[in-house]
Amino acid sequence: MTDTWPYLEVHQRRTHEPTPYEFKLAATLEEVFTVEGHELTDVVRGLNERQVHAPDGRPWTEQTFTAELDRLGA
Repeated sequence: MTDTWPYLEVHQRRTHEPTPYEFKLAATLEEVFTVEGHELTDVVRGLNERQVHAPDGRPWTEQTFTAELDRLGA
């Protein structure tokens, strides 16, 4: 933590403990960022290649991924 303002406390935005789905998504995103990159198209492709699908079970699209991040507050 930093002594200067503004700063974000770890888990400041969290409203609940992460679910198994959220843990899996986070771990897979770390892998995708490391291997494929940070561009939205790379992230969506990486998640789909690893068969970590959207909450409705369908493959990710750029729209569903950004909507899910908004929903999760990420």
